[in-house]
Amino acid sequence: MAKKTIDQTEVQGKTVLMRVDFNVPLNDQDEITDDRRVRMALPSIESVIKRGGKVILMSHLGRPSGGEGDEKYSLKPTATRLGELLGSPVHFATDTVGADATAKVAELKDGEVLVLENLRFNAGEKKGDAEFAGKLAAMADIYCNDAFGTCHRKDASMVAVPEAMAGKPRVVGHLVAKEIQYLSDAISKPGRPFVAILGGAKVSDKINVINNLLGICDSILIGGAMAYTFSLAQGGKVGGSLVEKDKVELAKELLAKADGKLHLPVDTHCGDDFGNIAGCNKKVVPAGEIPDDMEGLDIGPETSKLYADIIKNAKTIVWNGPMGVFEKPPMDAGTKAVAQAVADSDAVSIIGGGDSAAAVDQLGFADQVSHVSTGGGASLAMLEGQAFAAVDLLDEA
Repeated sequence: MAKKTIDQTEVQGKTVLMRVDFNVPLNDQDEITDDRRVRMALPSIESVIKRGGKVILMSHLGRPSGGEGDEKYSLKPTATRLGELLGSPVHFATDTVGADATAKVAELKDGEVLVLENLRFNAGEKKGDAEFAGKLAAMADIYCNDAFGTCHRKDASMVAVPEAMAGKPRVVGHLVAKEIQYLSDAISKPGRPFVAILGGAKVSDKINVINNLLGICDSILIGGAMAYTFSLAQGGKVGGSLVEKDKVELAKELLAKADGKLHLPVDTHCGDDFGNIAGCNKKVVPAGEIPDDMEGLDIGPETSKLYADIIKNAKTIVWNGPMGVFEKPPMDAGTKAVAQAVADSDAVSIIGGGDSAAAVDQLGFADQVSHVSTGGGASLAMLEGQAFAAVDLLDEA
């Protein structure tokens, strides 16, 4: 799955159209509250401008309705922040393929950067429209995909644009190259024991992942609210816990298929008031014995120890989904214990984006794991074994 990278591509005097993921959080004053995604794009951008190329950046931000412009979803703050990080001005176009973008692309000089307005302000982006893609493609000599978070999507900028640029170099940026290396290697040639840690709310979100990983992993550790659906499938009492009653039969099938690989919590930390976790009545109970007036909110201490022992011996670890309501102490204890075990292990450890990445970052373990993915949905799709048209289209190394 090795793809040609932007570093391996001659860019002197050429224009690179780079798909980045600048889908950053903004506050009410249109200020970026977390610029991590902008910072992570820097290596690919600098690779081009330091070698005398021009860069046109395109991204989405948020979910503007119906392909219409909405000032609160403008990418202008990201252009401003990027300029601060690069230490030089970054140009900004107030549209994507309109008059302003066309004029600014024509004026762009070697070593300069232009950010186009939000791709989703044009309905053609989500539709994968070939005409819209053709206008974007006409702007550049080289296509670069550095947006792993949207690699599983069929949006115009991900698929139709590189299709329209057939015959021109189509490469990956630093970020996508790193994601592919870690995630595809973990699936295709893992060091063993290979342990997957799966949390989050819904079994339905992870069905395909569990099915795929059962044939690859040595152990799958289950946490989060989806553990209560499995508990219900085993005849347990789950109180007011979040469960998917319509997925109980599926949970039974997965347990039967797992052949002992699927590990479920043996105890549960529960409470009687989700809205006031700090002040509510809390206790630890055996798994499957949650009182009717309480709900499960985290794995218990015995489960934490059990999971840590399994993690300790792992050589490859993939983690997607927290073990509990990690945002609200003391229900962060299970996620924290698992994060500590992953950080202490000698394994290649991959954190699968989304809430898992937020938890590892919030708990201070991000620099103690091998790789934190930038794409929750994309990493899940890769763990499911999905093919990515957005990556398959790109040039082989």
